[in-house]
Amino acid sequence: MKTATVKQIKDELSYKSANELKELCLHLSRFKKENKELLTYLLFEAHDEEAYVVSIKNQIDAQFDEINTKSYYYIRKSCRKILSQVKKYIRYSKKKETEAELLIHFCKSIKENIPTYYKSQRLQSIFNTQVRMIKKAIEKLHEDLQYDFQLELNQLTDES
Repeated sequence: MKTATVKQIKDELSYKSANELKELCLHLSRFKKENKELLTYLLFEAHDEEAYVVSIKNQIDAQFDEINTKSYYYIRKSCRKILSQVKKYIRYSKKKETEAELLIHFCKSIKENIPTYYKSQRLQSIFNTQVRMIKKAIEKLHEDLQYDFQLELNQLTDES
Protein backbone atom coordinates (compact mmCIF):
# COMPACT_ATOMS: atom_id res chain seq x y z
CA MET A 1 0.00 0.00 0.00
CA LYS A 2 1.34 3.43 -0.94
CA THR A 3 1.05 6.03 1.84
CA ALA A 4 -0.74 9.25 0.95
CA THR A 5 0.93 12.61 1.38
CA VAL A 6 -0.14 15.05 4.10
CA LYS A 7 -1.77 17.27 1.48
CA GLN A 8 -3.79 14.37 0.08
CA ILE A 9 -4.93 13.41 3.58
CA LYS A 10 -5.82 17.04 4.38
CA ASP A 11 -7.86 17.33 1.18
CA GLU A 12 -9.68 14.06 1.84
CA LEU A 13 -10.45 15.03 5.45
CA SER A 14 -12.12 18.23 4.27
CA TYR A 15 -14.83 16.08 2.64
CA LYS A 16 -15.64 14.18 5.87
CA SER A 17 -18.41 15.07 8.30
CA ALA A 18 -17.76 15.73 12.00
CA ASN A 19 -19.04 12.28 12.90
CA GLU A 20 -16.79 10.60 10.33
CA LEU A 21 -13.80 12.58 11.62
CA LYS A 22 -14.56 11.47 15.16
CA GLU A 23 -14.69 7.84 14.05
CA LEU A 24 -11.40 8.20 12.16
CA CYS A 25 -9.69 9.66 15.25
CA LEU A 26 -10.99 6.87 17.48
CA HIS A 27 -9.90 4.28 14.94
CA LEU A 28 -6.46 5.88 14.72
CA SER A 29 -6.10 5.88 18.51
CA ARG A 30 -6.51 2.09 18.63
CA PHE A 31 -3.36 1.37 16.65
CA LYS A 32 -0.46 3.02 18.39
CA LYS A 33 0.10 4.22 21.90
CA GLU A 34 1.79 7.33 20.48
CA ASN A 35 -1.35 8.24 18.54
CA LYS A 36 -3.39 7.96 21.71
CA GLU A 37 -0.86 10.02 23.66
CA LEU A 38 -0.90 12.74 21.00
CA LEU A 39 -4.71 12.85 20.98
CA THR A 40 -4.67 13.02 24.80
CA TYR A 41 -2.30 15.98 24.66
CA LEU A 42 -4.32 17.79 22.00
CA LEU A 43 -7.68 17.22 23.67
CA PHE A 44 -6.86 17.55 27.37
CA GLU A 45 -3.48 19.22 27.91
CA ALA A 46 -2.75 21.61 25.03
CA HIS A 47 -4.87 24.37 26.57
CA ASP A 48 -2.76 24.41 29.77
CA GLU A 49 0.88 24.18 28.67
CA GLU A 50 2.25 25.04 32.13
CA ALA A 51 0.48 22.10 33.78
CA TYR A 52 1.68 19.86 30.95
CA VAL A 53 5.30 20.94 31.51
CA VAL A 54 5.00 20.44 35.27
CA SER A 55 3.61 16.92 34.81
CA ILE A 56 6.45 16.02 32.42
CA LYS A 57 9.02 17.42 34.87
CA ASN A 58 7.52 15.31 37.66
CA GLN A 59 7.69 12.28 35.41
CA ILE A 60 11.36 13.03 34.60
CA ASP A 61 12.16 13.33 38.32
CA ALA A 62 10.43 10.04 39.09
CA GLN A 63 12.32 8.27 36.32
CA PHE A 64 15.66 9.66 37.49
CA ASP A 65 14.90 8.42 41.01
CA GLU A 66 14.51 4.89 39.64
CA ILE A 67 17.83 4.78 37.74
CA ASN A 68 20.07 1.83 38.51
CA THR A 69 23.39 3.45 39.43
CA LYS A 70 25.45 0.26 39.63
CA SER A 71 27.29 1.04 36.39
CA TYR A 72 27.54 3.78 33.81
CA TYR A 73 26.02 1.39 31.26
CA TYR A 74 22.71 1.28 33.15
CA ILE A 75 22.82 5.00 33.89
CA ARG A 76 23.43 5.81 30.23
CA LYS A 77 20.72 3.43 29.06
CA SER A 78 18.21 4.98 31.48
CA CYS A 79 19.17 8.52 30.49
CA ARG A 80 18.67 7.72 26.81
CA LYS A 81 15.26 6.22 27.57
CA ILE A 82 14.19 9.26 29.59
CA LEU A 83 15.52 11.59 26.89
CA SER A 84 13.61 9.79 24.14
CA GLN A 85 10.38 10.20 26.11
CA VAL A 86 11.11 13.88 26.74
CA LYS A 87 11.73 14.40 23.01
CA LYS A 88 8.41 12.70 22.24
CA TYR A 89 6.56 15.05 24.60
CA ILE A 90 8.37 18.01 23.03
CA ARG A 91 7.20 16.88 19.58
CA TYR A 92 3.61 16.80 20.83
CA SER A 93 3.82 20.38 22.05
CA LYS A 94 5.80 21.94 19.15
CA LYS A 95 6.56 24.98 21.36
CA LYS A 96 10.15 26.14 21.72
CA GLU A 97 9.54 27.39 25.29
CA THR A 98 8.43 23.91 26.28
CA GLU A 99 11.42 22.36 24.52
CA ALA A 100 13.89 24.65 26.26
CA GLU A 101 12.26 24.23 29.67
CA LEU A 102 12.09 20.42 29.49
CA LEU A 103 15.63 20.01 28.15
CA ILE A 104 17.00 22.34 30.84
CA HIS A 105 15.16 20.29 33.46
CA PHE A 106 16.56 17.08 31.95
CA CYS A 107 20.12 18.43 32.12
CA LYS A 108 19.60 19.68 35.68
CA SER A 109 18.32 16.23 36.63
CA ILE A 110 21.44 14.63 35.19
CA LYS A 111 23.63 16.97 37.24
CA GLU A 112 21.63 16.43 40.44
CA ASN A 113 21.09 12.68 40.22
CA ILE A 114 24.35 11.63 38.58
CA PRO A 115 27.01 13.85 40.12
CA THR A 116 29.81 11.92 38.39
CA TYR A 117 28.26 12.05 34.91
CA TYR A 118 31.34 13.91 33.63
CA LYS A 119 33.46 10.77 34.24
CA SER A 120 31.61 8.96 31.46
CA GLN A 121 32.41 10.35 28.03
CA ARG A 122 29.08 9.12 26.64
CA LEU A 123 27.03 10.70 29.43
CA GLN A 124 29.00 13.91 29.00
CA SER A 125 28.21 13.74 25.28
CA ILE A 126 24.48 13.32 25.96
CA PHE A 127 24.60 16.32 28.29
CA ASN A 128 26.55 18.51 25.83
CA THR A 129 24.27 17.59 22.93
CA GLN A 130 21.21 18.63 24.94
CA VAL A 131 22.88 21.92 25.90
CA ARG A 132 23.37 22.61 22.18
CA MET A 133 19.71 21.75 21.54
CA ILE A 134 18.68 24.14 24.32
CA LYS A 135 20.73 26.92 22.73
CA LYS A 136 19.05 26.32 19.36
CA ALA A 137 15.60 26.40 20.95
CA ILE A 138 16.41 29.58 22.88
CA GLU A 139 17.52 31.36 19.70
CA LYS A 140 14.00 30.98 18.28
CA LEU A 141 12.23 32.53 21.28
CA HIS A 142 11.16 36.11 22.00
CA GLU A 143 13.93 38.33 23.43
CA ASP A 144 12.50 38.42 26.96
CA LEU A 145 12.17 34.65 27.10
CA GLN A 146 15.63 34.28 25.56
CA TYR A 147 17.11 36.25 28.43
CA ASP A 148 15.33 34.17 31.10
CA PHE A 149 16.26 30.85 29.55
CA GLN A 150 19.81 32.02 28.87
CA LEU A 151 20.22 32.77 32.59
CA GLU A 152 19.05 29.25 33.44
CA LEU A 153 21.36 27.75 30.83
CA ASN A 154 24.31 29.76 32.12
CA GLN A 155 23.66 28.51 35.66
CA LEU A 156 23.52 24.98 34.30
CA THR A 157 26.77 25.20 32.34
CA ASP A 158 28.69 27.33 34.86
CA GLU A 159 28.37 24.64 37.50
CA SER A 160 30.24 22.17 35.28
